Amino acid sequence: MAQNTIGTIFKVTTFGESHGAGLGCVIDGCPAGIPIDLDAVQAELDRRKPGADFAGRNNAAVTSRKEADKAEVLSGIFEGKTEGTPIAFVITNTSQHSKDYGNLAATFRPGHADFGYFAKYGFRDYRGGGRSSGRETAARVAAGAIAKQILSAILGENVRITAYTERAAGISIEKINFSEIEQNPLRAADSNAAKKMAAKIEEARINKDSVGGIVACRVTGIPAGLGEPVFGKLDAELAKAMLSIGATKGIEFGAGFSSADSTGSQNNDAMRVNADGSIRFETNNAGGIIGGISNGADIFFRVAVKPVPSIFREQKTVSAQADGTFTDSDLVIEGRHDVCLCPRIVPVIEAMTAIVLTDMLLQHRANCVNSYPLETIVCKT
Repeated sequence: MAQNTIGTIFKVTTFGESHGAGLGCVIDGCPAGIPIDLDAVQAELDRRKPGADFAGRNNAAVTSRKEADKAEVLSGIFEGKTEGTPIAFVITNTSQHSKDYGNLAATFRPGHADFGYFAKYGFRDYRGGGRSSGRETAARVAAGAIAKQILSAILGENVRITAYTERAAGISIEKINFSEIEQNPLRAADSNAAKKMAAKIEEARINKDSVGGIVACRVTGIPAGLGEPVFGKLDAELAKAMLSIGATKGIEFGAGFSSADSTGSQNNDAMRVNADGSIRFETNNAGGIIGGISNGADIFFRVAVKPVPSIFREQKTVSAQADGTFTDSDLVIEGRHDVCLCPRIVPVIEAMTAIVLTDMLLQHRANCVNSYPLETIVCKT
C-alpha cells in the first residue's frame, strides 16, 4: 500500500490498523530545538478518542468503544525538545472487539471502503475496516499536535487553528462563540444549537441510523506568503489533506460555491492600507488564500462530512464467494460505531490543517530567503 505519507519537508507517515496491535506515526523534517509539550499532545488525542460520555453525560453521537489512546514517544524528542531526527509515536489498541466483524469477512458494508479495498487488493482486513477505519486518525492528531507547537514556536502564539461543528443532523449554528466549542458534546460553536443537534442525533440512534454535517475551520495569525503558486497551492494542499480524512466528501474556501452566483465586483475582496502601513481586506470571500498563497487574512474553509456508513438497519449489499463471483446479500452490522462523526473529526481537521501549514511554512523558509520577512505582511483586520 503506497501513499501513507503527507508533506514535502515536514513529512508525516501513519501506520497501523483499527484492530491490530496498535497504530502510530513517524514525523520527519521537524526542525531541531523546538520545545514540545507532550501533555498538549495527549490533550489533543483525548479530544479525538472514542468514548460514550461527555463531561459525565451520555454522548449519543459517538461510539461506545473505550480506548485510552496514550501516545508513547519512541524517538526524536530529548529533554523536552525536538532533536531534528524522526519523531515516532505509537498508540496501543486495547479495546478491540474483532468478533463483531466476523460477518463482514466476505460481505461489504454499503457506503464503506470495504468494496474499494477488495477491488484494489483482492482481500482486506475486515476487522473494523483495518486501515480505512477512522481510528487511523489518532496518529494524525498526534502529528498535528507537534505541528501546532512548531507553528507557535516560529510564528508566535497568535496562530490559532479552530475547527467546530457548524451543522449536524440538519441543524445549523446561529452564532459563533469559540468559547462554547469544548462545552458541548457536538463541539459546535453554539451550545443552544448543539442541544438541538444532539436531540436529532439521538433520534437517529434510536432509529438505528446515522447523520452527517459540516465542520468549519478558521486559522488566525498566518502571514501572507505561504503556499506555492502552481501545484503546491495552499488551498489545494489543504483540500487534499481534508479529503484524505475518511467520511469527508467536499470542501469550500471562503464564499465557496456561493461565489458561483456572485459577480466579480461582489466577490473580490477590496484592499486598503491601515494607518500603520499594514494591509487589510474589507471582506474575506477568498478565505484567506489568493492564487494558492495565503494573503494574511484569516484562512477559512468548510468540510462536508457524510453520515456514518455503519448503521444497524438491515441493508442490501453483496457478498464475495470463494469462486470469485458475487451474490446478493442482506446485512445487519454489529459492533460499536459513531452516529455522527463531526465532533470527533473536529480535532482531526485541526491536526491536518496544522500539518499542511507547517509544511508550507518550512517550504517558504527554504525557497524564499530573499523575500520580505513574513511578519511585515501580516494583514490586520
